[in-house]
Amino acid sequence: MTTNTIRNIVIVGGGTAGWMAAASIAALIGRNLHVTLIESDEIGTIGVGEATIPTFFALHQLLKIDEADFLSEVHGSIKLGICFENWRALDESYIHAFGYTGQSCWAAGFQHFWLKGQHLKISKEYGKYSPELMAAKTGKFGFPKPQPLNYAYHIDASRYAKYLRKLAEQQGVQRIEGRIETVNQLPNGDIASVQLSSGNIISGDLFIDCSGFSGLLIDKTLHSPFEDWSHWLPCDRAIAVQTSSTEPPIPYTRSIARDFGWQWRIPLQSRTGNGLVFSSKFASDDEATNTLLANVSGDVLIEPRVIPFRTGQRPAQWTKNCIALGLAAGFLEPLESTSIHLIQRGIIRLMQMFPYGGVTQADQDEFNSQMSQEYNFIRDFIIMHYHLTERTDSEFWKRCQSMDIPDSLSHRLDLFKETGRVFQAEGDVFGENSWTQVMLGQGIKPKSYHPIVDMMNEEELFQFLAHQENKVTHLLSQLSNHEDFLAQYCPMRP
Repeated sequence: MTTNTIRNIVIVGGGTAGWMAAASIAALIGRNLHVTLIESDEIGTIGVGEATIPTFFALHQLLKIDEADFLSEVHGSIKLGICFENWRALDESYIHAFGYTGQSCWAAGFQHFWLKGQHLKISKEYGKYSPELMAAKTGKFGFPKPQPLNYAYHIDASRYAKYLRKLAEQQGVQRIEGRIETVNQLPNGDIASVQLSSGNIISGDLFIDCSGFSGLLIDKTLHSPFEDWSHWLPCDRAIAVQTSSTEPPIPYTRSIARDFGWQWRIPLQSRTGNGLVFSSKFASDDEATNTLLANVSGDVLIEPRVIPFRTGQRPAQWTKNCIALGLAAGFLEPLESTSIHLIQRGIIRLMQMFPYGGVTQADQDEFNSQMSQEYNFIRDFIIMHYHLTERTDSEFWKRCQSMDIPDSLSHRLDLFKETGRVFQAEGDVFGENSWTQVMLGQGIKPKSYHPIVDMMNEEELFQFLAHQENKVTHLLSQLSNHEDFLAQYCPMRP
């Protein structure tokens, strides 16, 4: 146990993780703390995580960030979900939308009512009962009443880091430019200070490692083990490129499965973010780059970058007096846009159990347990997309289809196949509707539905389903075109 009172916080690394941590700690709990952030202009950030999920709101609300101002600054657009193309089979697609589909009851989710309707041939496509999905498909957005839409954002990650830096420095965070040459430790293994290439020594009581994949503190200094998940998630490379916009931004992310991985397409107000996540065992860097460039539109604005990665997490993201955030803590490919969510969860948990009186083992254990559990849930959700494929047109997809999966995921899939049931576990960011949409979209057809549905006769069920569809239709009538909404509410700043 560290007995010294925690007063000096040193954040190593900038980018989204570093500046989000700096802004949050300084603004929300920093009255008696001194926060220093060290970053080097010579070291670039990954900066490709441009899509978010609705949990993104939580920290922004705490920081009292004005939404329209923020979106204008980061050239943002609205995200209502993700369209998965070619994942189940070639030329087939489905949308995983935010929010809720239809109306559930105390004993069963809406999918059970829909399943009986399918059997009776009176229910329509599952997505017809989702307001967010139908708004995405029709390119609409707005703030309908009385029930608002669930949404997230597409953002320029580099602009977002600058936006957060401005907030942090307004709250007194000190930025120090420089490269770290040496990390100095106390006899008990805690980090005492870091020495820059300039010779400057920065001491701290608590260190936050936001140094990316290099894991300068958590890995190279404290040697916190890494749990490798590449046997479940075989992709180990990403290529990122930005292109000029050739059409108005749509309110959803596109995820397009290719022969050896998948491509993302993220529309901002100013440009389009593109990338390809792939396995180097099934394609070379050149082959992947050529595939990506052959499937983008608009002018290429930057040279494509190849980013090697290893999927997994550090079970002990808090080790000694160091907490790892972002890529230093672990990496799950951006298929469901969870990278910034995991950064945010780490920051909020740290603030909730901030060790003012000194670091305790109990705090570390609880933090690590909660973060590890959340990583595991997201891991399973991402594996599901790969495993539930019917594609046999390439060796990559045949491998994904036949691979072993975690027991925790196997149980969820079996439960849905047999009974149509989905239960959201505590700490799982993805709710019942998310699991249901992806499992249906990937081709699982439950064998049965909950017997409570039989309390309705066929006419009552028909009227119930029609009412759910009419609610969506009414909500859509209140929305405007997505491009028009952006132009009026949050036009991008030059």
